Amino acid sequence: MAKEFAGKIVVITGGSRGIGHGIAAAFAAEGAQTVLVASSQSNLEAAADAIARSGAMRPAICAADLRKEDGCKQVFKWVSGRYGRCDILVNSAGATRAGAFVDLTEEAWQDGFALKFFGCVNLCRLFWPLLASARGHVVNIIGGAARTPDPGFLIGGSVNAAMHNFTKGLSGLGKREGVNVNAILPGLTETARVEQIFRQRALASGKSLEEERAAQIEREGLARLGTPEDVAALALFLSSERARHIQGTAIAVDGGGTPGLY
Repeated sequence: MAKEFAGKIVVITGGSRGIGHGIAAAFAAEGAQTVLVASSQSNLEAAADAIARSGAMRPAICAADLRKEDGCKQVFKWVSGRYGRCDILVNSAGATRAGAFVDLTEEAWQDGFALKFFGCVNLCRLFWPLLASARGHVVNIIGGAARTPDPGFLIGGSVNAAMHNFTKGLSGLGKREGVNVNAILPGLTETARVEQIFRQRALASGKSLEEERAAQIEREGLARLGTPEDVAALALFLSSERARHIQGTAIAVDGGGTPGLY
């Protein structure tokens, strides 16, 4: 039996670790030719090896610095030259610093927007003609902080809110040109990145790492942290023909932790 995404070319940024890696593994298991994009060649090779050991098609890898437009152009040139198409673009790259507002430098703010926001914008612009030709899909992995301002996570919340707005706006163009554009807002998810945020918050608050982790889980009323597989399941659905009538939506995968919308 043919797998759901057999023959599809799926580009996943941030695909070497965390949520991006979970999404890449899920697409590969469904027969897609995945292309993992991240800055570290060694991390990409390790991620591709791990997915191949699961029995799925080995991902292709492309190391590039998505903070810079030239890095995004490098990815587009590589994918278009090798495959001549792109069916699905998943923007999952990006890590923003948490911490006390007065301690967050301009460099930290610039870096937060450079990778997560501008990397997403540049890749969407570059790949758009291929996505339109394929009647493809864009899935932006944003984060629950897009809807929940927090003084301890001002960079991440600001970047996520910008991506949220960009995704909704781009979906209007997608509606006219046949590209589905949607977003996923993960909550606290079991990744090395979230563990790093817990450490940064603990340093800013004066709590121990264990106290900060417990406080965050209690504050959101969670039974458990999410997993990359939780997010991957939704990414696959939003990229399927079954979801063709879902356009311009941002869906939380957070165990109910988001207290509300504003």
